[in-house]
Amino acid sequence: MKHANIAFFVPHLGCPNRCSFCDQKRISGSVFPPSPEQVSNTCEEAEQRLKGRNFPAEIAFFGGSFTAVDPVLMESLLKAAYPFVKNGSFDGIRISTRPDAVDPPVLALLKKYGVTTIELGAQSMDDRVLLKNGRGHTAKDVECASRLIRGSGFALGLQMMIGLPGETWASCQETAVKIAALKPDCVRLYPALVVEGTDLARWYRQGSYVPLTVEQAADSAAWLLRFFEDRKIAVIRIGLHAEKSLEKSCIAGPIHPAFGEMVYSRTWRNRLLDRLEKIGSKERVWKIFVRPEMLSKAVGQKRENIRWLAAMGYEVEILPDPSMPAEDPFWIKEVKHCI
Repeated sequence: MKHANIAFFVPHLGCPNRCSFCDQKRISGSVFPPSPEQVSNTCEEAEQRLKGRNFPAEIAFFGGSFTAVDPVLMESLLKAAYPFVKNGSFDGIRISTRPDAVDPPVLALLKKYGVTTIELGAQSMDDRVLLKNGRGHTAKDVECASRLIRGSGFALGLQMMIGLPGETWASCQETAVKIAALKPDCVRLYPALVVEGTDLARWYRQGSYVPLTVEQAADSAAWLLRFFEDRKIAVIRIGLHAEKSLEKSCIAGPIHPAFGEMVYSRTWRNRLLDRLEKIGSKERVWKIFVRPEMLSKAVGQKRENIRWLAAMGYEVEILPDPSMPAEDPFWIKEVKHCI
């Protein structure tokens, strides 16, 4: 479903932590927060542009530490945005923040100004990984903040990073299990990138950190995507937005302009292979029917899924079928052989 975010980046200039992967200026291209006037003007322009829309739209304050910035600044930005929620122009306000910057008074303030969704930068649920990467919070902080958020009536989002120093595939999977247990409404998946000026960059040059390749990150993210989708948890973002500042400053790691599409396509091919292996024979041509809007993901970029399945011994033809039920758990109407 189409969704619009009127997004503002609010950097935490006085952040007391130095996360291994973080350089907000290079990642976002911004070092100064918006003013209340800029928020109001941008929302007013978007209000006119989106008038008559038939899809959800929110005002979003990103940056990862919204409730940890100066309280006067935070409230001034919320005050500027709230009238556009109150008059029905937008469905609510979404913010991202740290797990250790959430408490009942903060949540009461957010509720007062129309915030509907709170995303937490969990990144990992392994305390060893969190400590090594300078996050400044624990897995317990994530759990406590998540319970407070859900108990206060907000939608909960959790963000997870893949390939951080100290992480193993087993600890990555355990993080997914622990995140799912918190029952978030949505999840974002980000592969760790080596950005100039960060600890990751220093460790990379020293040879003590080897980032994931694009292939490794895509395989990991495809497993995670399927894991969360099987538990009815929406994955609303895979990979960082391809900002020019990020492309220029990323010196290593799994950066790719179509990383999300690559992951969705890989998830599809894994599901298709599972279904074909259950059916059996490799001696026939199989016709696979999918919903029309899923056809490109099922086929893969440049038909890579069809070639990959052929290499696994299955010759397939993937076709659209408008009658496919939306609730089909495998997104496949039928797999049958040609006689």
